[in-house]
Amino acid sequence: MSDSGLQRAFVLHRRPYSESSLIIDVFTEHQGRISLLSKGARSPRSGLKSVLQPFTPLLIKWSGKGAMKTLRQAEPISLGLPLSGINLYSAMYVNELLARVIASEIPQPELFFDYLDALTELAHNQNPEPALRRFELALLASLGYGVDLLHCAGTGEPVEAMMTYRFREQKGFIASVRQDNLTFLGEELIAISERRFTTKAQLQAAKRFTRIALKPYIGSKPLKSRELFLPRTGVSRSRSIGQ
Repeated sequence: MSDSGLQRAFVLHRRPYSESSLIIDVFTEHQGRISLLSKGARSPRSGLKSVLQPFTPLLIKWSGKGAMKTLRQAEPISLGLPLSGINLYSAMYVNELLARVIASEIPQPELFFDYLDALTELAHNQNPEPALRRFELALLASLGYGVDLLHCAGTGEPVEAMMTYRFREQKGFIASVRQDNLTFLGEELIAISERRFTTKAQLQAAKRFTRIALKPYIGSKPLKSRELFLPRTGVSRSRSIGQ
């Protein structure tokens, strides 16, 4: 049995285990996503149940070598991030994306800080869309998604801001006069590449692109965070968070 050192981490998801314990999925700074058994965390005498909450920065320590390790220590670094309303549901979507998409025990230190940036932005900005789009693009980069946004796949020439390009799976973006959900302006592709969104049109284009790019990783199973969001807010599906 081996012990980890203290690491910064966030709880992505938690579920009951036996009468008194919890299984938690956590995203750690140096070990990526891991599953931990927190023994006795649901006991009335345990203070861990209130500590092991999503969106609370933690220092944690665990032991074990198998797929299910055992939590040995957990303490909050600070109070939980102040998330509410649509921004809370957006943060839940980010957590579900991580839990669904990234493989366990793969170090992702850069993505950990992208995640922290996304939560911080969601906690302090009214509009969640820029933070969501930037995080989705960071997640795609961590997955090795390799579509070139800045060059026409047909000619190799740099994309031109006012030309239109249509996405072709496994090829990239090809200049096209066709207009549909797979068509993007060059300036939209440039903005997506730079993760810089100054207009509503750029945000909408980025959402269309990440929806296309993430679909193979997410699969056909609906995201629970999105399903939870819709009935509680009455927002139409076309305006819902994430996917």
